[in-house]
Amino acid sequence: MDKYPDQKRAVQFLYPPIEPFDQRMLDVGQGHRIYLEQSGNPDGVPVIVCHGGPGGGTSPAMRRYFDPSVYRIILFDQRGCGRSRPHASCEDNTTWHLVADMELIRELLEINSWMVFGGSWGATLALVYAQTHPDRVTHLILRGVFLMTQSELAWFYGGGAGKFWPETWEKFTALVPEDEHDDLIAAYHRRLFSGDREEEVRFGRAWSAWENALASVYSNGVSGESPGDYARAFARLENHYFSNGGFLHMDGQILANMGRIAHIPGVIVQGRYDMICPPQSAYDIHKQWPNSDLIMVRNAGHALSEPGISAELVKTMDQLAEELTT
Repeated sequence: MDKYPDQKRAVQFLYPPIEPFDQRMLDVGQGHRIYLEQSGNPDGVPVIVCHGGPGGGTSPAMRRYFDPSVYRIILFDQRGCGRSRPHASCEDNTTWHLVADMELIRELLEINSWMVFGGSWGATLALVYAQTHPDRVTHLILRGVFLMTQSELAWFYGGGAGKFWPETWEKFTALVPEDEHDDLIAAYHRRLFSGDREEEVRFGRAWSAWENALASVYSNGVSGESPGDYARAFARLENHYFSNGGFLHMDGQILANMGRIAHIPGVIVQGRYDMICPPQSAYDIHKQWPNSDLIMVRNAGHALSEPGISAELVKTMDQLAEELTT
C-alpha cells in the first residue's frame, strides 16, 4: 500500500538528488532477479529501505530522506516489481522470500547490522524482518503502519474507507457484479489473474486508482491513470499478498511478536488522517513497544510524500545521525 501523489509539496524538506554509487541485479533464486542500489556514504551508517505496495517499487526520491554524508542508503525493488524481474510475477513471491532476500543483501554487502526504514507495506516487511532477525536491526523507522490484519483489509476493501469516499468507492466496486461485493479482494483476484492481459490492465488500473485516490490528505478523490504495466504489476502483487494474509502464520502475528523486538529503538511517523492505514495500528504497536516513539502528524494522510510526513522522517533521520556521529 503506497503511492506518492504529492512529491512536489515535500521536496522542500528533502536532501538534494543524488545518484547511486552501486547498481546491480541480484539473483535471489527461484528465477527472480531483484534490483539493488547503494547511494550516499559507502562507509556510512547502513540503512535499508522497504518500499510499499506490495508491488510499489523504489523511486529516486527515497534516497533523499537521508543525509548522504552520514548514511549508506540501500534501496531494492522487491520481487516482481520496479526493475526486478520477472515483472509482475507472483510465483515464489511471499513475505518470507522477501525477508530472505533482505538477509542475502545484508550478507552480500558485508553488513553486520543495519537500520530498517519502511512505510505502509514496507513497515509490515520491516517489522517481520526485525522479528525474524532481531539481532540484525539497530533501529526501526516506520511510517503509515500496516500490520496485514484482516480488520485492516476489511477497512479498506470492505467499505470502511468507502464511507468517507462514497463516490470513489462506487467507481471501484462498480466494475464487478453486485453479488461479488462481499469479497472484493477475491473478485478482483479473478480478473487480475484471468490470463487476459487487457482485462488485467483494466482491473489493475481500477485497483490502483482506488488506493492512489485516498493516499493524500489533499486528495479530491480522483487519481490520474497509472501506466498499464505498472498498474498491473502493483495490483497483482498487492492482491496476491492480501489474498493470502501476507503469508503470515496467523492473523495478528506482528502485534503478538512485538516482544521479540522490545530492545530495538524505533520511531513511528503516522498521518492522523491516514485513510489507507488508519492510526490504530501505529498506536497498537507503540503500546506494545516501550522503546518506540510515536509521532502523530496533524493534517497528513498516508503517502510518504505528504509534507508533514516527509518533514518528520527527515528530522528523525537527522537526529539519529547526530546521535550516532557524536
